[in-house]
Amino acid sequence: RAGWDPLWQGYLTFYKASVDEKTTQQTFERLTSGTEPMGAFLALDETGRAVGAVHWILHRSCWTVGDYCYLQDLFVADGTRGLGIGRRLIEHVYAAAQAAGCSRVHWLTHETNADAMQLYDRIAEKSGFVLRNRHRPKADKTF
Repeated sequence: RAGWDPLWQGYLTFYKASVDEKTTQQTFERLTSGTEPMGAFLALDETGRAVGAVHWILHRSCWTVGDYCYLQDLFVADGTRGLGIGRRLIEHVYAAAQAAGCSRVHWLTHETNADAMQLYDRIAEKSGFVLRNRHRPKADKTF
């Protein structure tokens, strides 16, 4: 966790978000337990310091027999961006998804994250779908 935590905190800071310690601990346990359909990869520099992290989640689809792989979080530390670390982390997710028999890898990024968009435009296709979400869904009696 010592290598992962600064990257997780950097990712949250980048997106001006916060996650309480209980959720952070649960997330780390889920990523590393081997019992959840999710995991993480860390990129290490030549000294063994963690400089990048990616999280992924496998989930079912109604459209394919194979699961989908959702690349949920990708973060590369300041001072190491532009060195291909993000691309290599994504390639590790692609390899894990292929090994798991997944039919697709997909992810989201914020429209203002121009650096990430440049990378994503080179290595993936835009789906054409627009994301809509509602945080903390409320019961609605008018289906």
